Amino acid sequence: MRCMRTTLTLDSDVAALAERMQRVRGQSFQAVVNEALRCGLRAMANPSRQPAAYRTPAVDLGRCRIGSLDDVAEALPVAEGEDFR
Repeated sequence: MRCMRTTLTLDSDVAALAERMQRVRGQSFQAVVNEALRCGLRAMANPSRQPAAYRTPAVDLGRCRIGSLDDVAEALPVAEGEDFR
């Protein structure tokens, strides 16, 4: 395998994540960066499809049991089980 030596300037958040992974995995910084680049470059080369947007299915709830839902004074007693009128 051919190796290439280069200098990278990492954003501070990326450097912090790489250093954290270095400690967690007990690997060298170089090994962590190489693995991250492999995974990231593969994902960039083969982007996965976005899942289709979920659509809530429509359901028939039957007829409205209350004359009008616009009248709160009429709807609350029915919803709370009180005798109405």
